[in-house]
Amino acid sequence: MTALASLASPAALAPLAAFPAPTWDGFEIGPVKIHAYALSIILGIVLALWLAERRWKARGGPEGRVLDVALWAIPFGFVGGRLYHVFSSPDRYFGPGFDGTGDPVQILHVWNGGLGIWGAIALGAVGAWIACRRYGLRLSAFGDVVAPGILLAQAVGRWGNWFNQELFGGPTTAPWGLRVDADHPNFPDGVAPDTLFHPTFLYESLWCLLGVAALLLADRRWRLRRGAMVWAYVAWYTAGRVWIETLRIDDAELVTLFGLTQRLNVWTSIAMLLLALVMLAVILVKHGPAAAGPRSDDSVWLPGRGPALEAGAGAPVDAAVAGQGPDDGAGATAAGVREDR
Repeated sequence: MTALASLASPAALAPLAAFPAPTWDGFEIGPVKIHAYALSIILGIVLALWLAERRWKARGGPEGRVLDVALWAIPFGFVGGRLYHVFSSPDRYFGPGFDGTGDPVQILHVWNGGLGIWGAIALGAVGAWIACRRYGLRLSAFGDVVAPGILLAQAVGRWGNWFNQELFGGPTTAPWGLRVDADHPNFPDGVAPDTLFHPTFLYESLWCLLGVAALLLADRRWRLRRGAMVWAYVAWYTAGRVWIETLRIDDAELVTLFGLTQRLNVWTSIAMLLLALVMLAVILVKHGPAAAGPRSDDSVWLPGRGPALEAGAGAPVDAAVAGQGPDDGAGATAAGVREDR
């Protein structure tokens, strides 16, 4: 941490205005402590579901299916996020070079923080795919609906890092510099106690909120479909994560590519950004933005699934009556939603 100490500003230069350290990190109910970190994540999920439900209804999706799919995606995503964090920051759990000096039991202490977004998205998508197949829904349509909500959840969930006083950036003299308690375990060694740090959690939260607005405006203007919204989300998030990640000073796995040594998350973000731009371009070139008015690719249903229409009557028929099974869209609104065959 000697390099950090050389970068730290002396007390005389520290700005009077600063982002304060948290004075509260949760509350206790009997022997159980409810951590603010967990509350931040839960609030983010609730807001994401609220936004997704509104967008799902506008797409003509069957009522209640967002929550049904989320009940699969969220546990999968939670496990994936934890596994990616352990993989990208192994020293804390296994020691440098897996020398056994770490504490593997800490892997279970999720309330101390540590969820990697890429693992969460990867396994969360697996859970969503399983649920979508089960309920006869298009994964791409579901992803396009929930993508802005995921970004909203990330914006809110990042505040859990503030409560945990973790994942901040290097020293700064900016007036919005973050104060960290000098006696906190995450405070860097060899740095003056009054040093301020880049509040990278705040940078990412604001970037994600701006992204929510950008994605919603883009969808209103171009009606992004067939996974275009999903890849637009990935492109937006990674474009911000690349530069934010380079500011952070927490322990992370370093990877050398093309003669440059960077944190694993930097290389992962760059790779995902390039992939997202390619996929977005392919989708837009192949299908183009959806034109105004209903189209068959607006359907949230897999081919052969969903509500059918009586021949010539235009009235919705229950899925069970149509011979598609009792769970493939009963109670759905059929207006503007037709089967894709």
